[in-house]
Amino acid sequence: MKKFIFLVVFAVALQAKAQMPALERIEPLNWWVGFKDQSLQLLVRGNRIADKTVSLNYAGVKLMGVQKVENPNYLFVNLQISSTAKSGTFPINFSQKGEKAISYTYELKSRKHKTEGVTDKDFIYLIMPDRFANGDLSNDKIAGMKDKRFSRDSIFYRHGGDLQGIINNLSYLQDLGVTTLWLNPVLENDEPRASYHGYANTENYHVDRRFGTNELYKKLVDECHKRGMKMIKDLVHNHIGDQHFLYQDQPGKDWFHQWPKYTGTTYKDQTLFDPYAASADKKLMTDGWFDRHMPDLDQQNPLVKKYITQSHIWWIEYAGLDGFRLDTYAYNDKVFMAEWAKRIKLEYPQFSFFGETWVNGIPNQVFFTEGNTVNQKFDTGLPGVTDFQTYFAINEALNGKFGWTDGVNRLYTALASDYQYKDPTKNVVFLDNHDISRFYSVVGEDFNKYKSGIILLLSLRGIPQMYYGTEILMKNFANPDGKVREDFPGGWPTDTANKFYQKGRTEKENEAFNFVKTLANYRKSNTVLQNGKLMQFVPENGIYVYFRYNANKTVMIVMNSEEKEQIVTTARFSERTGNYKKMMNIITGEKMDLEKIIMPAKTTYIFELQ
Repeated sequence: MKKFIFLVVFAVALQAKAQMPALERIEPLNWWVGFKDQSLQLLVRGNRIADKTVSLNYAGVKLMGVQKVENPNYLFVNLQISSTAKSGTFPINFSQKGEKAISYTYELKSRKHKTEGVTDKDFIYLIMPDRFANGDLSNDKIAGMKDKRFSRDSIFYRHGGDLQGIINNLSYLQDLGVTTLWLNPVLENDEPRASYHGYANTENYHVDRRFGTNELYKKLVDECHKRGMKMIKDLVHNHIGDQHFLYQDQPGKDWFHQWPKYTGTTYKDQTLFDPYAASADKKLMTDGWFDRHMPDLDQQNPLVKKYITQSHIWWIEYAGLDGFRLDTYAYNDKVFMAEWAKRIKLEYPQFSFFGETWVNGIPNQVFFTEGNTVNQKFDTGLPGVTDFQTYFAINEALNGKFGWTDGVNRLYTALASDYQYKDPTKNVVFLDNHDISRFYSVVGEDFNKYKSGIILLLSLRGIPQMYYGTEILMKNFANPDGKVREDFPGGWPTDTANKFYQKGRTEKENEAFNFVKTLANYRKSNTVLQNGKLMQFVPENGIYVYFRYNANKTVMIVMNSEEKEQIVTTARFSERTGNYKKMMNIITGEKMDLEKIIMPAKTTYIFELQ
């Protein structure tokens, strides 16, 4: 029986090898002249491609050598693209005695992309492409792809949302006051199950065909730029999908963290900064797999590092990106990530990126940010993070009972701890995302709390990020995650209500939409809520007051976190109110005297002092 199994496996392997072309792919797909780092490493894959000799002849391009690896189906070609090289095409030849030579035409292009990056001037809108809008019914199912389950009745199957659907609704987003889109990963995920979320890519240079094409993705970015909007691409450094060609036909065992049997990460970020941590615990945290179907990349391998980094630079230049969100940041090799950050900044000094640091504790989060500010003895080069500590604090401020460290004091303390960051304004502030329960449900569908949360989101320091549908009161708890990844109503031709339009929304949904729209567009037009200074006052009796101010304007935010109405006299805040006598409610436009404010229970107001 064992002999039979061996023969079957051997036969399958031979068949796979026979089916592989002599030259299956070269990546990056193309490159550009004018990069400061002149090195380029081509991954070449084909049936025993390592047996062939490589040659080329193009002015300004020098063949520095080739690297063979354990698997003869791979060859790594090292080139130097000098500053004198011109854009154009040239053949790369692969020859072997007794066989017909293979010639591949490679292209160098001229660099065009410049970006100011994503900053605290922006308002990010996070979209899960499969669940937002279906603009092209023809790509709902693609023959030959492994995940054939397509049903909007299941939270685990693909639903058909795509890039065209997002393009079709850019006017809606612009009207809302959004300046930047962040899409969950759009790279191809040819996995047999749960392929909709995008976090187990099986290609590094190709958009998932069920979302569209590379060209359509570039068109989406271009359409955003035409509207003065930006694009953030979601990246996964730590792992790939187990159906990726690099895992199915591994260049070498040193491309992945290998274990005798499946070993998952412990998710214990503390081991990375614990001065008493065991080496074994650190290894489990960083080298353990995030999921059974997500092979963990060995980022100490120079070939792995080069392959990952070049693919990201390729997407910046090809699509004209403005920023990256870095998934599962804490699980990556810290040395590699610091090198990666320097490489990106070398070519794009204003480019933005922020890391997902889903950890507990402010110092835990600060540890991953740039500047060596908490005695890390290491500079990660990471400008900002997804600010989970402020997220936790906002929820406590809205739902907790006021106390010395509880309730709104938690938010006060979180902001008071900003001294630990090199620059806290580069952190991304949020109320919910694709992994956590929707905000409207978290606040018990209390509309006053909802409006308070929106004011906090759009007036605190940092870069605000909203999850799709929060503006129309989409709700549910992340148990499982799919419940917070439901379709945006109106994104499909068969939907009975289209909430992209006012007439398709309920009265309460329109009130929520207009609340977000009013404040987001005020923020968009007033730098005081973008990069104005922040001053907060110690909360008293459940009342929390803070200011955003600059040379031109002062905005006051007043939050009553108690279950009873309170009267707030403003004399205590004279350090910031100064000689102001009047104020305007930014949401309603109502003007009133500054001396005292009647604050209803569980309510937050935002005023422009006049």
